[in-house]
Amino acid sequence: MTIKPLNDVIHRVTRRVIENSRDGRARYLELMERELERTPARRDVACSNLAHAYAGAEEDQQALKTYVGPNLAIVTAYNDMLSAHQPYGRYPERMKIWAREVGATAQVAGGTPAMCDGVTQGQDGMELSLFSRDTIALATAVALSHQMYDGMALLGICDKIVPGLVIGALRFGHLPAIFVPSGPMPSGIPNKQKQAVRQLYAEGKADRAQLLESEIASYHSPGTCTFYGTANSNQMMMEMMGLHVPGAAFVPPGVSLRQEVTRAAVHRLAAMRPGGDDYRPMARVVDEKAIVNAAIGLLATGGSTNHAIHIPAMARAAGIAFDWNDLAELSSAVPLVARVYPNGSGDVNQFHAAGGMGYVIGTLLDEGLAHGDILTVWAEGFETYSREPKMTGDELTWHDPGESGDAEMLRPAAKPFQADGGMRLLTGNLGRACFKSSAVNPERYTVEAPARVFQTQHDVAQAFAKGELDRDVVVVVRFQGPRANGMPELHKLTPPLGVLQDRGYRVALVTDGRMSGASGKVPAAIHCTPEALGGGPLARLRDGDMVKVCAVTGELSTTADLASRDVTPDPRADMGVGRELFAMFRHLADSAERGGSAMLSEAGL
Repeated sequence: MTIKPLNDVIHRVTRRVIENSRDGRARYLELMERELERTPARRDVACSNLAHAYAGAEEDQQALKTYVGPNLAIVTAYNDMLSAHQPYGRYPERMKIWAREVGATAQVAGGTPAMCDGVTQGQDGMELSLFSRDTIALATAVALSHQMYDGMALLGICDKIVPGLVIGALRFGHLPAIFVPSGPMPSGIPNKQKQAVRQLYAEGKADRAQLLESEIASYHSPGTCTFYGTANSNQMMMEMMGLHVPGAAFVPPGVSLRQEVTRAAVHRLAAMRPGGDDYRPMARVVDEKAIVNAAIGLLATGGSTNHAIHIPAMARAAGIAFDWNDLAELSSAVPLVARVYPNGSGDVNQFHAAGGMGYVIGTLLDEGLAHGDILTVWAEGFETYSREPKMTGDELTWHDPGESGDAEMLRPAAKPFQADGGMRLLTGNLGRACFKSSAVNPERYTVEAPARVFQTQHDVAQAFAKGELDRDVVVVVRFQGPRANGMPELHKLTPPLGVLQDRGYRVALVTDGRMSGASGKVPAAIHCTPEALGGGPLARLRDGDMVKVCAVTGELSTTADLASRDVTPDPRADMGVGRELFAMFRHLADSAERGGSAMLSEAGL
């Protein structure tokens, strides 16, 4: 098959991103050049410093003293509260062995926090979630600040962890970097069955014991949760940006193939070291085209809306300007080629078995819908990412995934599920917001109804239980933005709103909070900016105002005369569960469209 030239829209958006990033990117690359030149070689570091660095290295001490091979930093987000990260517990000791196989050494440079949003959903701790990304970036910087390393092996999978690792590692972008995933858990009960039990519980037709049994049957063992949320969207993006060993994303834990792709990652990282024959610094791998590829992958697969926040933040760390206008224009040209739950019925294991990322990348490249000329961590380039890894005897090999193994889950870009991507930008007198169109029936793309305004998702649940929402309604949940309370995910809204929709009502959600990759079938204008705190338009809405949410025209508006209204007073920030310690993150955070980051804002990035 002849590969088509790059799509005109993708070319235009990429040129705009390059032009808008020109000054920031130049400053970033200049800094990385300086960092490469000024970072001392280990042989030039004071002996006392080296002794401290080598003291815990045990059998690698002699190799470190001879300065022969590269020393690789392992930055790990291991804990066993987070099922996706539980397999990482034994990774460092294995990686050290694999480093020795190629004359290198490896040390655990540091650990980062990694919270499970599934555990904190609907709880106070969820208000730390978004800001945990910046905390992870800071922890990554602390780990790498020892300046003893020639490469970065980054162990992280889940929601804020990968973006945080990317941001932190990019500030050490003179070094090569590779991301090392651990794979999804085995599939549990069908996702539609799980969702049905949640809705029955919301209606009072299932008890807590039935709900717990269903949830445990869904989330039951080490590995990533198998729905296509933020964690698995992260893995997709690392493939699209060329930061993985090709095809590593969805190989399950505990199989020989997973061990071999991790081993290959260590060997490859050692080969990319500064001063070597194939030096590939992260600063050059993560460029404007790689960021555009990440966005293309997100749209083509119907990935997590959280990345409308994280992609701009990651881009900023590399001196790149990328915003929702860029994302929306790309969405007009990038077709939806995958339907994975919650946008379809099958999970990521079924997606992987049907052809997975190799199929997605291959069909996008065939149709000129992705940049095939990006610099990747893999020597053979981005084309290799259109293949899938397999064990041929004892050897790791890559093969063409062939045709889609499931036409209800994966389709060629020439015959997609829908002609445009999975997200749309809504604008109007209520601000700018994201709409995940891939999860919503097109018949529900437009909802115009009276507003019912709330300040917490718990208030919504109470109103639902009292029958106050049994009508056509636009539920507005405000004061949930970065500066108000850290922009928590609001998944407790999904079951009751889904019930209302199933009862035949026209229902939509408008919020300055997040719904993430598990966003379901209810039309939702999320991440609304400006946020309500400080006088944003949502702070002037009242119960009964007519609100229009329209993904067809891209409209988010009200007929109410907002200018004549007083602003609802800002709520007082809550304390407890450590939230008070994150006050500076809230006070200094910028908008959701820029990434909702105090750290990047105050750094001038």
